[in-house]
Amino acid sequence: MSKATVPDADDAHDGGASPAMHERVLEAVGSAIAAGTLPPGSRLTLEGLQQEYGVSRTVSRDTVKVLESMNLVYSRRRVGIVVQERKLWNVFDPKLVRWRLGSVRRDIQYSSLTELRIAVEPIAAAGAARRASAEERARLVFLAAELRRLGEAGELEAFLTVDIEFHSLLLRSCGNEMFTALEGMVAEVLTSRTKQGLMPFKPRNEALQAHEDAAAAVARGDAVMAEAAVHHILDEVRNAMGLR
Repeated sequence: MSKATVPDADDAHDGGASPAMHERVLEAVGSAIAAGTLPPGSRLTLEGLQQEYGVSRTVSRDTVKVLESMNLVYSRRRVGIVVQERKLWNVFDPKLVRWRLGSVRRDIQYSSLTELRIAVEPIAAAGAARRASAEERARLVFLAAELRRLGEAGELEAFLTVDIEFHSLLLRSCGNEMFTALEGMVAEVLTSRTKQGLMPFKPRNEALQAHEDAAAAVARGDAVMAEAAVHHILDEVRNAMGLR
């Protein structure tokens, strides 16, 4: 048997190395770090992860690589794998956003993310009013109308899909690549709010109207009104969730 096949044989006996296995361990360890169950300074080992989750060394190693890419952990020879201080985390990573929103500290995370959205998305809407293509402007108007239809019907799953597309399109069409890079983060915030039952069964009329106003302002190139309308959307979110 060649050396290249030996690790595969080992993996077959200790949990395999399937994407599902990798995702399961990544979600478990990442969520524990985000929640503080594994606080900064905690030490992990590949062997410990293998034993705890019943997976291969390959899965353990790949999990750690992803956590390192997010700055959640670092590895040192003769020290092991250590959980990083929170100030070093890649807080814009969509996975980390989802884990933090699923933790006991979710209120703090919702508050900080909503403040970030208030700082960014209205300016992005103004940029979209100036720079969006004709196709993008038309699509925003269509999406706002769909939000009205789905919201009034109480179809929250379909509403979420359209809402994500609406806000993602605003960020993509604004002409600022720094804002566009926040698209995944915003999608996770919107998804978590719905999945955690924090959305009303039927979205408030004020929120639906603000989406329509924002889309109409972008469509006609009115940057001032587009910015104001998105401010209204996010103020409504902050008030509805009781955020300060």
